[in-house]
Amino acid sequence: MEKITACSFPRAGFLGNPSDGYYGKTISFAFSDFGVELTLVESRRMKFVPGVVDDATFASPEELVRDVRLYGYYGGIRLLKAVSKRFFEYCMDHGIALPRRNFTAEYRINIPRLVGLSGSSAICSAMLKGLMAFYEVEIPIEVRPTLCLEAERELGINCGFQDRVIQIYNGLVYMDFDREYLEAHGHGRYERLDPKLLGSVYIAYDANRAEESGKAHADVKRRFESRQPDIIAAMSEFADIAEKGRAALLAGRRDELRRLVNANFDLRARVFSIAEENRRMVMTARSAGASAKFAGSGGAIVGTFEGEDQFKSLERSLALIGCRTIRPTIAVDDTLPSSGSAPWRNA
Repeated sequence: MEKITACSFPRAGFLGNPSDGYYGKTISFAFSDFGVELTLVESRRMKFVPGVVDDATFASPEELVRDVRLYGYYGGIRLLKAVSKRFFEYCMDHGIALPRRNFTAEYRINIPRLVGLSGSSAICSAMLKGLMAFYEVEIPIEVRPTLCLEAERELGINCGFQDRVIQIYNGLVYMDFDREYLEAHGHGRYERLDPKLLGSVYIAYDANRAEESGKAHADVKRRFESRQPDIIAAMSEFADIAEKGRAALLAGRRDELRRLVNANFDLRARVFSIAEENRRMVMTARSAGASAKFAGSGGAIVGTFEGEDQFKSLERSLALIGCRTIRPTIAVDDTLPSSGSAPWRNA
């Protein structure tokens, strides 16, 4: 009985986000300290097995209320089904004949939920990778993120290209979502960069700060679509930050990179409503000497630091407000870490 294993990792939006949803430019990296592990096993009927995100068991009424307020009524199975549907439609549209066999899909995930590390899209991208391997179908790499995005948007999820791109490509990627090019090709321009160019970076997060990312984007999306000048200008500025960041990375200008990271958050704070506890994460990191911005839509931050002493100061300061700080391991491919260092295996 054939068994396929696929994985995807969380991502940090390093520069330019959230302009990926607004025809901008971004730089992101994937890291393998957490992840999604998905298995497909050949079976008589097609089946999707519930995972931890689909949990419907609660210790109290208060826990149920909190869970639904944060995560809604839907879990990971809908993501698996949506990606499968889009994959099968792609094959039909391109005349790809698939073997007549079904699968049982099961996933495990330990990416902290709703703190801006892109756990939902990791489930989607892992499923697409698994389907391609199970049915032995090759889809152009630049098209794969678009299929994941289309699947999620069909579910009504408010999202952009960035997360799916980096979880398909891994490593460190510069992305250009120029509107004319995107509408002509169905995808942006994606450029791999050497992850070593990042230097010393950190991720810090607090699972108790979870917030549904679509809420953060809803008002800005409406203002962008109505062509409000301040939002149009802000998205252009986000894109400019990413473009300058690419140049700074390639030239090894660490001081400029630090300044751009901070500028990215300061611009976001002018455009988006920022919860005070999330703002405090950024300011606490900066007070320790590091640069800081959101890794996504809040709940996790990313930035640069200089030296071991500064990292220890950063770690101590953030721990005092309930945050865990890590030095991320950049995921350069889809290889699972060894069993001893793959924490989701015990999730």
